[in-house]
Amino acid sequence: MQNSIAAGRRLAFRVVFAQIGVTTVVAAGFLFAGWRSGLAAWCGGFVVAAATAVLALRLFATGPAPAGMVFARLIVGNLLKWSVVALGLYLTMVKAGLPGLPVICGVIAALLPQLLGLHESWTR
Repeated sequence: MQNSIAAGRRLAFRVVFAQIGVTTVVAAGFLFAGWRSGLAAWCGGFVVAAATAVLALRLFATGPAPAGMVFARLIVGNLLKWSVVALGLYLTMVKAGLPGLPVICGVIAALLPQLLGLHESWTR
């Protein structure tokens, strides 16, 4: 089992770039429905990737810390992550007026690598 800070940073880096990659593939598929649908899918996935990056920065920006401090970083990081997701989806669908179905498909596609990344870290 790898539980070093460096291993966590590497895993977070891989998950964020996997989310961007999967989002780009889904957005390319939605381009057949029009450029607005492709942009909507890409924005939905990018919001999740940006939120995951915010969480990773919050968790792994500093060195080792006591367990209580790490737990507090995890809680605050998750609150920040879901705040970024909520704000991003609001801006994407309400303010920009992009179609909702492609946005949600992009969000779901971007969450899948995160689940696989968590699974990978559990199986080591």
